[in-house]
Amino acid sequence: MGIFCILIATYDLVYLGERYFSTLFPQVSWELMAKLANLSCFLSVPFSLLFIRRIYPEEIIKSFHNILLMSLFAFSFFVLVTPARIYTYIIPYFHLAALVGIFYATYVLVFGLFRKREGALTLLLGTVFLVATAINDILYDNQIISAGQFIHLGMFAFILAQSIMLSKRSSKAYATVEKQSMELTQTNMALMAEVDMRRKTEAALKESEEKYRLLLENASEAIFILQDYSIKFFNNRTEEISGYSSYELSKVNFLDLVSPNDKDLAIRWYVALLENNHAPINVQYSIIAKSGDIIWMGMNAVRIMWEGELALLCFAWDISNERKLAESLERAHKMEAIGTLAGGVAHDLNNVLSGIVSYPDLLLMQLPKDSPLRSPIETIQKTGQKAAAIVTDLLTLARRGVISHDVVNMNDIIKDYLKSPEFDKMVSFHEHVKVKTNLSKDLWNIHGSSFHLSKSIMNLVSNAAEAMPHGGTITISTENRHIEKTISCCPTVPEGDYSVITISDTGVGISPKDREKIFEPFYTKKVMGRSGTGLGMTVVWGTVKDHSGYIDLSSTVGKGTSFTLYFPATTEEIIERSITKPSLEEYKGNGESILVVDDVSEQRDIASMILTHLGYSVQSVSSGEEAVEYLKSHNVDLLVLDMVMDPGIDGLETFKRIIKNRPDQKAIIASGYVASNRVKEAKSLGLRTYIKKPYMLETLGVAVRNELNL
Repeated sequence: MGIFCILIATYDLVYLGERYFSTLFPQVSWELMAKLANLSCFLSVPFSLLFIRRIYPEEIIKSFHNILLMSLFAFSFFVLVTPARIYTYIIPYFHLAALVGIFYATYVLVFGLFRKREGALTLLLGTVFLVATAINDILYDNQIISAGQFIHLGMFAFILAQSIMLSKRSSKAYATVEKQSMELTQTNMALMAEVDMRRKTEAALKESEEKYRLLLENASEAIFILQDYSIKFFNNRTEEISGYSSYELSKVNFLDLVSPNDKDLAIRWYVALLENNHAPINVQYSIIAKSGDIIWMGMNAVRIMWEGELALLCFAWDISNERKLAESLERAHKMEAIGTLAGGVAHDLNNVLSGIVSYPDLLLMQLPKDSPLRSPIETIQKTGQKAAAIVTDLLTLARRGVISHDVVNMNDIIKDYLKSPEFDKMVSFHEHVKVKTNLSKDLWNIHGSSFHLSKSIMNLVSNAAEAMPHGGTITISTENRHIEKTISCCPTVPEGDYSVITISDTGVGISPKDREKIFEPFYTKKVMGRSGTGLGMTVVWGTVKDHSGYIDLSSTVGKGTSFTLYFPATTEEIIERSITKPSLEEYKGNGESILVVDDVSEQRDIASMILTHLGYSVQSVSSGEEAVEYLKSHNVDLLVLDMVMDPGIDGLETFKRIIKNRPDQKAIIASGYVASNRVKEAKSLGLRTYIKKPYMLETLGVAVRNELNL
């Protein structure tokens, strides 16, 4: 449109304003001005058609449009290159082509109007007015009509129509731009808000991931993902429990970690969970750590998708201590039940053995030294003493045999054992076994019974020797140890100072299966009746428990076994006691009166005969009730009370009733076994002396003499 306006303005300036133009440019010839005027008029038509083509490209007839444009530009070129006297002859043809162009433009605009093209009506009105003025001027130039030169009005109308249309388009375009700018601004703001939200979301996600990572890496449980028995993902705790590095775990098959005995269980659990076959969520089985240790694990899992395939997200925790605690509790219950049975048997055996053990002393005192009866009677006595030793073991098993808790030192007990006939006998049976010691010089003292502790050492050393049929080394070591945290063998061991004894061997070792039963009575690998009674390890276990101690067993098949005993230490010093054997004259009586109280007639008779032989005046009754009644009308210097009497009241209750009327009454207590709480209560009431059945002449005589001398 701009070019069209320039051309029209040039035409008007040159053709209509000739005197002004010639004044401004006097050197320009009239012919050149005429050529410039006609050329500007000729070019205005094709440029108008180009404008219409630009506005309505779909409504034009392309081939006709192109031919028409080429014709009009050809006329214009002809005007440009030919003199005025020549090109004036073609002006009528140009007028004709211009009219065709204008009519063609009218056709396009009408077609655009039917198609409801924007601005078509406005341009059509301007074009119609232009056509009317053009026809009028053509008729005027050919002197057909007298009124002319209206083409400028038509051109003005056409330019005005173009301006109106473009103005509308410009306004609409501006509105569109404004709208799009607003929409773009809103979109941009929304995008910025979204970017900000995404940034915040990413920051929150990163923070969340960091929290989950910290939670995962610091979890007390092993967390890992199982897929096709491969460990696809795991946390630090998984490495700590298993002992394997991250690289090793990523390559190992999970089933290779599971103990052979539990592999079937692990496979069934894994398959059932993947198939969602109502498998138990929690399961327990053992794994073999890199160190070779067996670790019991509690585990649960859930099904997840991992890299497009089913997998198990597993949570596992070490329950080894809980298992040991449960096994220890189960063993304690079992031993308590067996101990109750053993205690009853021991009590009855003591009554039976009394005659075999006690009467030989009396008989040997009455026989001359050269009597042929001495040897068989001594054999009977030794046999009875061996039987009494078994009863002692049963009492230890029943945990009713320890009454002495003197301050002792395990170094002294170990040294005494290594000098004993029992040790020499063991060495003679196992010539290729060497015994080494590594005893701490400043070992802490403990409270305990030297007899029972020595027997435990003897049993452990004997078992160690039996475990080395082809020879080896037994090492006995002691040390002081302060325990601050739970130890593997005993999850409930309290913090404190302990005197620790370890007896280890280089023998065949103990299998995991046998370890579970090693402390059970009569469970032995030895030949029963030849090398043991089957109570040795049970006695060790009972003795350790009676001393408030703990025992740890570690063993590797083919390499050896170690037993470690923990006893609570004490700062008390050892009180030296004389061990000189008293002579018979030292514990004989001088006619003092003694009342024997026992519910078993054989026991009453034996005690009465021994005391009578020692020079005491003896009376006996069969129950506590009879003793209380007897003392209402008689005085005695000393009571010998059986602790357990049935039916009726026991020795403690008997003594309680007697001291109500006789607070200074002296007494000693005797029993095949001792219920420790009853003994402690009796001692608090003034009963200072306890003797163990079966009655022995020296034991009973010394106890009675010492009590009477107080």
